[in-house]
Amino acid sequence: MSFATLMVCMRVGQSNAGLLAVARDVALRFGSGVIGVAVKQVLTHAASIRAAGPAEPQQHDLRRFAEQAAAAEEEFRGALADAERLEWRTKMTFGPAYEQVANEARGADLVVALIDGHDRLFSPSGQAELGDLLKSAGRPVLAAPARAAGLRFDHALVSWKETREARRAVSDALPLLKAMRRVDVIELVEAEAIEVSRRRLAALAQDLRSDLVVAGAYSHGRLHEWAFGDTRDLLSRVRRCVLASH
Repeated sequence: MSFATLMVCMRVGQSNAGLLAVARDVALRFGSGVIGVAVKQVLTHAASIRAAGPAEPQQHDLRRFAEQAAAAEEEFRGALADAERLEWRTKMTFGPAYEQVANEARGADLVVALIDGHDRLFSPSGQAELGDLLKSAGRPVLAAPARAAGLRFDHALVSWKETREARRAVSDALPLLKAMRRVDVIELVEAEAIEVSRRRLAALAQDLRSDLVVAGAYSHGRLHEWAFGDTRDLLSRVRRCVLASH
């Protein structure tokens, strides 16, 4: 088992250095090709609808996105110049950005995305948010902290519960787990003790200096937080690379 193709979900208008450092380490380890994707939803406000109509984005929005996407592509190609092969895809879309990213993910074995500390349930950025990607990508998502220096293949921590999501996460993570020097497995508790479990998992990952946490992603509807209980809460607490599958 391996990852023939990675897809990196780039954020436009900001640095992707940590994300690309993790993607580079995985790509070089497995000889993977890498697809870079930059997608943004057209944000239509009342004024722009009156001026241009609902099907026509403002020209300055298109120009700005084109400039930001070009900068993201330059960063992508520079950071991954020694990868097996590179592709770049970019699009402004009228539908949610995560839907377009999920469509692109059909050509990849693993999606690499940023843990954005500013993620909100309903984001005005127009870019694909991590919670939406976990739910819709149909692929395992390797979430990388913004300040990651890369992914070391030394120690992985698997959070286990007898559920479909956890079983899939472990199966999806097998190439990474086989590459690790050491893998520890901890068992999750029932819902009434979940808050204590999250704190302990975060502390354990810190104490063990884990390079990767593997976890199932649990969804309880769009108006609820992502979970273990809350996958996004896990990501913010652990501050490690997390491979999650839904």
